[in-house]
Amino acid sequence: MLEKNKSKEKSCLFFTSDYHFEMITLPYIAESIKEKNKVVVITENDLEKTVNTLLSNLILNEDEKERILKINWKNEDSKKINEVSEYTSKEIPTTIFIKGDQNYIKQINNNIQNSLGKNSVNVIDCYDLNNIEENIQQISNRYNNVLTTSKIKN
Repeated sequence: MLEKNKSKEKSCLFFTSDYHFEMITLPYIAESIKEKNKVVVITENDLEKTVNTLLSNLILNEDEKERILKINWKNEDSKKINEVSEYTSKEIPTTIFIKGDQNYIKQINNNIQNSLGKNSVNVIDCYDLNNIEENIQQISNRYNNVLTTSKIKN
């Protein structure tokens, strides 16, 4: 998983579709849940249908599927930003995925920045390869890690 001794860990990932995003993130989400972290997926579009479809086709035990499905996969920004504030104010370790175009990611990061404080938070900005204006290398250079389907790369 991501480094534990830093209060804020910034990572990114690149995806080509909602299903691809979910396939990349599911191992990290499952690991975060096992480590008792709260997981918040702040997304520009509703992912509930695609997550349900994907999980119905994966071989996971029912408990894992249920915990993953309990995550709010809808695009309810204000509700999720409030969740982040609540979790971090209670010093609950939190993993936050922010999925959308570059402007959306920037806006959400600005909105949650004040609530992060010094708490243990992993923020993972998730870029759609079809919509990025910059070079992938330029974007990834701004982050500590890049998540891929196989591992985290520094």
